[in-house]
Amino acid sequence: MNKVIFQDLGLTDYKEAWDQQEKIFSEIVAVKVANRSLDSHLQTPTPNYLFFCEHPHVYTLGKSGEDKNLLLNEAGLKEKSATYYKINRGGDITYHGPGQLVGYPILDLDNFFTDIHKYLRFLEEIVILTMADYGLKGERYTGYTGVWLDPENPLLARKICAIGVRSSRWVTMHGFAFNVYPDLTYFGNIIPCGIDDKAVTSMEKELGFKPDMEDVKRKLKKHFEALFSCELIQSKA
Repeated sequence: MNKVIFQDLGLTDYKEAWDQQEKIFSEIVAVKVANRSLDSHLQTPTPNYLFFCEHPHVYTLGKSGEDKNLLLNEAGLKEKSATYYKINRGGDITYHGPGQLVGYPILDLDNFFTDIHKYLRFLEEIVILTMADYGLKGERYTGYTGVWLDPENPLLARKICAIGVRSSRWVTMHGFAFNVYPDLTYFGNIIPCGIDDKAVTSMEKELGFKPDMEDVKRKLKKHFEALFSCELIQSKA
């Protein structure tokens, strides 16, 4: 069974978490490149990681996004105590902030399966199963990534989890952003994921109460282990 090193980073500056991801991502890719010139019995096994965190208010724009989807100028960002980064994941613009659980799996998919679409579906399924634990029906929306409620009704469809990843040599980074109880008004400052006619929601809004973040984390970890057939090992760092 694959081992995945798990660490909860707590409330962490976005750039700091991004830099940490990039460092580990690059190290794993370097190991894979070096392994190619070695006999199998001399190759170094590649590690796998999963980080959980929350971020101070920040907007991030993926490679396929457009600046116009951020509806704030520099002064507006300052007023909202928010930062803005253009980053190297797929997808468009999204918001991260306190009360939103962000998951960053840095996995060598050669250790699991080499299918990026299956990987994205697994990330969605982890959230869907966690929502089901609370009696909520999370679903996929044809043509979009992430997890939604009532996707079959265009007037009611609302997004609860955004997903955007980067992959190179089957090594992943970035991940999912699950709205547990963030301040949803911050989504009003962007066109979320470039979609201007769909609402955004949270566990708190759907349930009518604020779920315990640590309980949500436990459930997500359990479903991650089951779907990826792995064991999460607590980091000593």
